[in-house]
Amino acid sequence: MDDTTCACAERDTRSADHDLFDIGFVGVGKMGLPMAQRLHRHGHRVSAFDASSERASLARAAGLSVLDTLDAIADAAAILITSLPHDAAFEAVAWELAARARPGQLYVDTSTVSTKASARVARVFGEAGVDYLRVTVSGNARMAEHAQLTAIASGPLEQYRRILPLLRLLGPSQFYVGGAEEARTMKLVINSMVANTVGMLGEALAIGEQGGLDWRDMWQVLCESAVASPIIKAKAQQLVAHDFSPTFTVEQMRKDVGLILQAGADAHLALPITSVVSQALDHASAFGLGSEDYAATIKLALRSARAPRNA
Repeated sequence: MDDTTCACAERDTRSADHDLFDIGFVGVGKMGLPMAQRLHRHGHRVSAFDASSERASLARAAGLSVLDTLDAIADAAAILITSLPHDAAFEAVAWELAARARPGQLYVDTSTVSTKASARVARVFGEAGVDYLRVTVSGNARMAEHAQLTAIASGPLEQYRRILPLLRLLGPSQFYVGGAEEARTMKLVINSMVANTVGMLGEALAIGEQGGLDWRDMWQVLCESAVASPIIKAKAQQLVAHDFSPTFTVEQMRKDVGLILQAGADAHLALPITSVVSQALDHASAFGLGSEDYAATIKLALRSARAPRNA
Protein backbone atom coordinates (compact mmCIF):
# COMPACT_ATOMS: atom_id res chain seq x y z
CA MET A 1 0.00 0.00 0.00
CA ASP A 2 1.29 3.45 -0.92
CA ASP A 3 0.70 5.79 2.04
CA THR A 4 1.41 8.83 -0.14
CA THR A 5 -1.27 7.78 -2.61
CA CYS A 6 -3.81 7.30 0.16
CA ALA A 7 -3.02 10.70 1.70
CA CYS A 8 -3.41 12.30 -1.73
CA ALA A 9 -6.80 10.67 -2.17
CA GLU A 10 -7.93 12.11 1.16
CA ARG A 11 -6.85 15.66 0.23
CA ASP A 12 -8.36 15.55 -3.25
CA THR A 13 -11.82 14.60 -2.03
CA ARG A 14 -12.32 16.91 0.92
CA SER A 15 -13.75 19.64 -1.27
CA ALA A 16 -16.38 17.16 -2.51
CA ASP A 17 -17.50 16.01 0.94
CA HIS A 18 -20.93 17.57 0.47
CA ASP A 19 -21.59 16.43 -3.09
CA LEU A 20 -24.74 14.34 -3.34
CA PHE A 21 -24.94 11.25 -5.51
CA ASP A 22 -27.73 9.30 -7.19
CA ILE A 23 -27.11 5.75 -5.97
CA GLY A 24 -28.70 2.48 -7.01
CA PHE A 25 -28.17 -0.07 -4.24
CA VAL A 26 -28.75 -3.74 -5.12
CA GLY A 27 -28.82 -6.23 -2.26
CA VAL A 28 -30.23 -4.78 0.97
CA GLY A 29 -29.49 -7.74 3.21
CA LYS A 30 -28.00 -7.60 6.68
CA MET A 31 -24.97 -5.67 5.46
CA GLY A 32 -26.46 -3.85 2.48
CA LEU A 33 -29.45 -2.29 4.23
CA PRO A 34 -27.56 -0.45 6.99
CA MET A 35 -25.02 0.78 4.43
CA ALA A 36 -27.77 2.04 2.13
CA GLN A 37 -29.58 3.65 5.07
CA ARG A 38 -26.42 5.42 6.14
CA LEU A 39 -25.94 6.95 2.70
CA HIS A 40 -29.61 7.94 2.55
CA ARG A 41 -29.50 9.62 5.96
CA HIS A 42 -26.67 11.82 4.77
CA GLY A 43 -28.68 13.22 1.90
CA HIS A 44 -27.69 10.95 -0.98
CA ARG A 45 -30.51 9.84 -3.26
CA VAL A 46 -30.64 6.07 -2.79
CA SER A 47 -32.84 3.71 -4.80
CA ALA A 48 -32.84 0.08 -3.64
CA PHE A 49 -33.55 -3.31 -5.18
CA ASP A 50 -33.60 -6.77 -3.68
CA ALA A 51 -34.94 -10.02 -5.10
CA SER A 52 -36.36 -10.83 -1.67
CA SER A 53 -39.73 -9.17 -1.10
CA GLU A 54 -39.06 -9.27 2.64
CA ARG A 55 -35.80 -7.35 2.30
CA ALA A 56 -37.40 -4.92 -0.15
CA SER A 57 -40.17 -4.25 2.40
CA LEU A 58 -37.59 -3.60 5.13
CA ALA A 59 -35.80 -1.16 2.84
CA ARG A 60 -39.04 0.64 2.10
CA ALA A 61 -39.83 0.82 5.83
CA ALA A 62 -36.37 2.32 6.36
CA GLY A 63 -37.29 5.19 4.05
CA LEU A 64 -35.50 4.06 0.90
CA SER A 65 -37.02 4.34 -2.54
CA VAL A 66 -37.48 0.71 -3.63
CA LEU A 67 -37.57 -0.06 -7.36
CA ASP A 68 -39.00 -3.23 -8.86
CA THR A 69 -36.37 -4.07 -11.48
CA LEU A 70 -32.65 -3.87 -12.16
CA ASP A 71 -33.56 -1.93 -15.32
CA ALA A 72 -35.06 0.81 -13.17
CA ILE A 73 -32.04 0.84 -10.85
CA ALA A 74 -29.61 1.13 -13.76
CA ASP A 75 -31.63 3.96 -15.29
CA ALA A 76 -31.93 5.93 -12.07
CA ALA A 77 -28.38 5.90 -10.74
CA ALA A 78 -25.00 7.40 -11.51
CA ILE A 79 -23.38 5.01 -9.02
CA LEU A 80 -24.43 1.35 -8.85
CA ILE A 81 -23.56 -0.44 -5.59
CA THR A 82 -24.08 -4.13 -4.89
CA SER A 83 -23.89 -6.16 -1.68
CA LEU A 84 -24.47 -9.82 -2.51
CA PRO A 85 -23.99 -13.14 -0.71
CA HIS A 86 -21.79 -15.19 -3.03
CA ASP A 87 -20.13 -15.51 -6.45
CA ALA A 88 -23.20 -16.76 -8.29
CA ALA A 89 -25.47 -13.93 -7.14
CA PHE A 90 -22.72 -11.36 -7.67
CA GLU A 91 -22.01 -12.43 -11.25
CA ALA A 92 -25.69 -12.77 -12.19
CA VAL A 93 -26.53 -9.27 -10.96
CA ALA A 94 -23.33 -7.72 -12.31
CA TRP A 95 -23.89 -9.09 -15.81
CA GLU A 96 -27.46 -7.77 -15.83
CA LEU A 97 -26.31 -4.35 -14.66
CA ALA A 98 -23.47 -4.28 -17.19
CA ALA A 99 -25.93 -5.00 -19.99
CA ARG A 100 -27.97 -1.97 -18.93
CA ALA A 101 -25.15 0.35 -17.81
CA ARG A 102 -24.03 3.41 -19.71
CA PRO A 103 -20.60 5.02 -20.02
CA GLY A 104 -19.96 7.44 -17.21
CA GLN A 105 -21.65 5.33 -14.57
CA LEU A 106 -19.60 3.74 -11.79
CA TYR A 107 -20.08 0.20 -10.53
CA VAL A 108 -19.06 -0.50 -6.92
CA ASP A 109 -19.28 -3.95 -5.34
CA THR A 110 -18.96 -4.55 -1.58
CA SER A 111 -19.48 -8.34 -1.56
CA THR A 112 -17.03 -10.98 -0.38
CA VAL A 113 -16.39 -12.95 -3.56
CA SER A 114 -13.56 -14.72 -5.34
CA THR A 115 -10.90 -12.88 -7.29
CA LYS A 116 -11.77 -15.00 -10.35
CA ALA A 117 -15.44 -13.96 -10.33
CA SER A 118 -14.44 -10.35 -9.76
CA ALA A 119 -11.99 -10.42 -12.67
CA ARG A 120 -14.71 -11.81 -14.97
CA VAL A 121 -17.03 -8.99 -13.93
CA ALA A 122 -14.24 -6.46 -14.53
CA ARG A 123 -13.98 -7.60 -18.14
CA VAL A 124 -17.75 -7.29 -18.67
CA PHE A 125 -17.90 -3.75 -17.29
CA GLY A 126 -14.76 -2.82 -19.19
CA GLU A 127 -16.47 -3.82 -22.41
CA ALA A 128 -19.45 -1.67 -21.39
CA GLY A 129 -17.20 1.35 -20.81
CA VAL A 130 -18.07 1.49 -17.10
CA ASP A 131 -15.52 1.88 -14.31
CA TYR A 132 -15.55 -0.84 -11.67
CA LEU A 133 -14.41 -0.30 -8.08
CA ARG A 134 -14.06 -3.19 -5.66
CA VAL A 135 -14.80 -2.01 -2.11
CA THR A 136 -14.72 -4.86 0.36
CA VAL A 137 -15.85 -4.03 3.88
CA SER A 138 -14.52 -5.53 7.08
CA GLY A 139 -17.04 -5.83 9.88
CA ASN A 140 -20.39 -7.38 10.66
CA ALA A 141 -23.98 -6.17 10.42
CA ARG A 142 -23.88 -4.63 13.87
CA MET A 143 -20.78 -2.65 12.90
CA ALA A 144 -22.49 -1.59 9.68
CA GLU A 145 -25.43 -0.24 11.69
CA HIS A 146 -23.05 1.84 13.82
CA ALA A 147 -20.88 3.02 10.91
CA GLN A 148 -17.84 1.10 12.14
CA LEU A 149 -16.86 -0.67 8.91
CA THR A 150 -13.39 -0.62 7.40
CA ALA A 151 -13.48 -0.06 3.63
CA ILE A 152 -10.76 -1.58 1.43
CA ALA A 153 -10.81 -0.47 -2.20
CA SER A 154 -9.09 -1.41 -5.44
CA GLY A 155 -9.72 -0.36 -9.00
CA PRO A 156 -9.48 3.06 -10.67
CA LEU A 157 -7.78 5.42 -8.22
CA GLU A 158 -9.68 8.46 -9.51
CA GLN A 159 -12.98 6.72 -8.75
CA TYR A 160 -11.79 5.83 -5.25
CA ARG A 161 -11.00 9.50 -4.73
CA ARG A 162 -14.41 10.43 -6.08
CA ILE A 163 -16.43 8.26 -3.70
CA LEU A 164 -14.22 8.52 -0.63
CA PRO A 165 -16.79 10.82 1.02
CA LEU A 166 -19.32 7.97 0.69
CA LEU A 167 -16.92 5.45 2.18
CA ARG A 168 -16.23 7.75 5.12
CA LEU A 169 -19.91 7.53 6.01
CA LEU A 170 -19.61 3.77 6.50
CA GLY A 171 -16.81 3.80 9.04
CA PRO A 172 -13.63 5.39 10.37
CA SER A 173 -11.04 3.71 8.13
CA GLN A 174 -10.58 3.56 4.35
CA PHE A 175 -7.72 2.04 2.37
CA TYR A 176 -6.78 1.96 -1.29
CA VAL A 177 -4.70 -1.14 -2.04
CA GLY A 178 -4.31 -1.37 -5.83
CA GLY A 179 -5.73 -1.16 -9.31
CA ALA A 180 -7.37 -4.57 -9.74
CA GLU A 181 -8.36 -7.43 -7.39
CA GLU A 182 -6.21 -6.50 -4.41
CA ALA A 183 -9.21 -5.53 -2.25
CA ARG A 184 -10.68 -9.02 -2.77
CA THR A 185 -7.44 -10.62 -1.64
CA MET A 186 -7.13 -8.31 1.36
CA LYS A 187 -10.62 -9.27 2.53
CA LEU A 188 -9.65 -12.95 2.38
CA VAL A 189 -6.51 -12.18 4.39
CA ILE A 190 -8.65 -10.56 7.10
CA ASN A 191 -11.28 -13.30 7.15
CA SER A 192 -8.58 -15.96 7.31
CA MET A 193 -7.33 -14.37 10.53
CA VAL A 194 -10.86 -14.07 11.92
CA ALA A 195 -11.80 -17.68 11.20
CA ASN A 196 -8.50 -19.07 12.47
CA THR A 197 -8.66 -16.99 15.65
CA VAL A 198 -11.96 -18.59 16.62
CA GLY A 199 -10.60 -22.04 15.74
CA MET A 200 -7.68 -21.38 18.08
CA LEU A 201 -10.03 -20.13 20.81
CA GLY A 202 -12.04 -23.35 20.70
CA GLU A 203 -9.00 -25.49 21.42
CA ALA A 204 -7.61 -23.10 24.05
CA LEU A 205 -10.90 -22.89 25.93
CA ALA A 206 -11.27 -26.66 25.81
CA ILE A 207 -7.89 -27.01 27.53
CA GLY A 208 -9.04 -24.59 30.22
CA GLU A 209 -12.37 -26.36 30.61
CA GLN A 210 -10.67 -29.72 31.00
CA GLY A 211 -8.30 -28.19 33.54
CA GLY A 212 -11.15 -26.94 35.72
CA LEU A 213 -10.95 -23.23 34.94
CA ASP A 214 -14.06 -21.09 35.32
CA TRP A 215 -15.51 -19.92 31.99
CA ARG A 216 -15.81 -16.27 33.01
CA ASP A 217 -12.36 -16.28 34.56
CA MET A 218 -10.86 -17.54 31.31
CA TRP A 219 -12.44 -14.78 29.27
CA GLN A 220 -11.44 -12.09 31.76
CA VAL A 221 -7.81 -13.21 31.76
CA LEU A 222 -7.69 -13.61 27.97
CA CYS A 223 -8.99 -10.08 27.45
CA GLU A 224 -6.28 -8.63 29.69
CA SER A 225 -3.45 -10.79 28.38
CA ALA A 226 -0.93 -10.46 25.56
CA VAL A 227 -3.26 -12.36 23.19
CA ALA A 228 -6.15 -9.91 23.58
CA SER A 229 -6.83 -8.89 19.98
CA PRO A 230 -9.88 -6.79 19.00
CA ILE A 231 -11.64 -9.91 17.66
CA ILE A 232 -11.12 -11.78 20.95
CA LYS A 233 -12.42 -8.83 22.95
CA ALA A 234 -15.43 -8.50 20.65
CA LYS A 235 -16.28 -12.19 20.95
CA ALA A 236 -15.84 -12.09 24.73
CA GLN A 237 -18.73 -9.64 25.08
CA GLN A 238 -21.26 -12.26 24.03
CA LEU A 239 -19.52 -15.60 24.54
CA VAL A 240 -18.86 -14.97 28.21
CA ALA A 241 -22.65 -15.42 28.56
CA HIS A 242 -22.63 -18.45 26.21
CA ASP A 243 -24.51 -16.31 23.68
CA PHE A 244 -24.01 -17.70 20.17
CA SER A 245 -26.54 -15.48 18.41
CA PRO A 246 -25.01 -14.68 15.04
CA THR A 247 -23.03 -11.65 14.06
CA PHE A 248 -21.77 -13.82 11.17
CA THR A 249 -23.06 -17.36 10.83
CA VAL A 250 -21.31 -20.70 10.51
CA GLU A 251 -22.65 -21.01 6.95
CA GLN A 252 -21.41 -17.55 5.99
CA MET A 253 -17.96 -18.33 7.35
CA ARG A 254 -17.94 -21.70 5.58
CA LYS A 255 -18.45 -19.81 2.32
CA ASP A 256 -15.64 -17.38 3.06
CA VAL A 257 -13.24 -20.09 4.19
CA GLY A 258 -14.01 -21.92 0.96
CA LEU A 259 -12.91 -18.82 -0.95
CA ILE A 260 -9.73 -18.65 1.13
CA LEU A 261 -8.88 -22.30 0.48
CA GLN A 262 -9.57 -21.87 -3.24
CA ALA A 263 -7.32 -18.82 -3.36
CA GLY A 264 -4.63 -20.88 -1.65
CA ALA A 265 -5.03 -23.73 -4.11
CA ASP A 266 -4.87 -21.32 -7.06
CA ALA A 267 -1.59 -19.95 -5.68
CA HIS A 268 -0.23 -23.44 -4.84
CA LEU A 269 -0.17 -22.55 -1.15
CA ALA A 270 -0.64 -25.09 1.64
CA LEU A 271 -3.08 -23.70 4.23
CA PRO A 272 -3.14 -26.45 6.88
CA ILE A 273 -4.51 -24.31 9.72
CA THR A 274 -7.36 -22.95 7.60
CA SER A 275 -8.09 -26.46 6.37
CA VAL A 276 -8.59 -27.66 9.97
CA VAL A 277 -10.84 -24.68 10.71
CA SER A 278 -12.84 -25.51 7.57
CA GLN A 279 -13.40 -29.02 8.91
CA ALA A 280 -14.54 -27.60 12.25
CA LEU A 281 -17.06 -25.38 10.47
CA ASP A 282 -18.30 -28.35 8.43
CA HIS A 283 -18.66 -30.29 11.67
CA ALA A 284 -20.68 -27.46 13.25
CA SER A 285 -22.94 -27.32 10.20
CA ALA A 286 -23.49 -31.08 10.31
CA PHE A 287 -24.56 -30.77 13.97
CA GLY A 288 -27.23 -28.22 13.03
CA LEU A 289 -25.33 -25.11 14.12
CA GLY A 290 -25.16 -23.51 10.69
CA SER A 291 -27.38 -20.54 11.58
CA GLU A 292 -25.53 -19.78 14.82
CA ASP A 293 -22.50 -17.53 15.12
CA TYR A 294 -19.39 -18.98 13.51
CA ALA A 295 -17.93 -19.15 17.03
CA ALA A 296 -20.25 -22.13 17.55
CA THR A 297 -17.24 -24.25 16.59
CA ILE A 298 -16.18 -23.57 20.20
CA LYS A 299 -19.23 -25.53 21.36
CA LEU A 300 -17.95 -28.67 19.70
CA ALA A 301 -14.50 -28.27 21.25
CA LEU A 302 -16.12 -27.88 24.67
CA ARG A 303 -18.22 -31.01 24.17
CA SER A 304 -14.99 -32.91 23.71
CA ALA A 305 -13.56 -31.39 26.89
CA ARG A 306 -16.67 -32.30 28.86
CA ALA A 307 -16.98 -35.85 27.54
CA PRO A 308 -16.58 -38.52 30.25
CA ARG A 309 -13.20 -40.20 30.32
CA ASN A 310 -12.61 -43.90 30.94
CA ALA A 311 -10.89 -44.60 34.20
